[in-house]
Amino acid sequence: MTAPQPAAESAASISADHPGVNELFALLAYGEVAAFYRLTDEARMAPDLRGRINMASMAAAEMAHYDMLRDALQARGVDVVPAMSRYASALENYHRLTTPSTWLEALVKTYVGDALAADFYLEIADVLPDEVAAVVRGVLSETGHSQFVVAEVRDAVTTSGRQRSRLALWSRRLLGEAITQAQYVLADHDELVDLVLAGPGGLGQVADFFDRLQRTHDDRMHQLGLA
Repeated sequence: MTAPQPAAESAASISADHPGVNELFALLAYGEVAAFYRLTDEARMAPDLRGRINMASMAAAEMAHYDMLRDALQARGVDVVPAMSRYASALENYHRLTTPSTWLEALVKTYVGDALAADFYLEIADVLPDEVAAVVRGVLSETGHSQFVVAEVRDAVTTSGRQRSRLALWSRRLLGEAITQAQYVLADHDELVDLVLAGPGGLGQVADFFDRLQRTHDDRMHQLGLA
């Protein structure tokens, strides 16, 4: 995943044994497993071996992150499989509704879709105790693999205005679906809402957060040559 740096540091305002921490780790864990299967499936769309290897490397990183979350949950006395299964519906719906039809769409989803999730989780991390925040930031840290997406997408859209228009529309769809599924998750899990509302001046203003999400998305569109 491509993980942005948190906008500002703030003192932790919740305890390490807050029940929302288990829920956050479980949500992240399912996200990593779902991303692994998505990346392995989409690697088959790559036009060459280099693309398949890059996707496979990202998939391997997702499972390494899953292992980190599994271990963190086990240390807290939580069985990862039933815990993360509660989040299957929202995350599977997101991937079902944003199934790419071309290699370039797969690349844009890899670069943008995962980063949108990271924006959300890292803002929550700012109000977590150090030992909890360290796990979240470790899972969402920059793997270094997704940067190959930028060059390939920019090259494609530079030579084709039609591709640029199609991928720009696709990226907006990714943003819309990510926001919708995030809202569903928050509506169904009170413990996560407590975490969301813990940040002073941050996610306490949910509308402001989604505005920030739009701005960071726009920045990524510029990086990809889609704006």
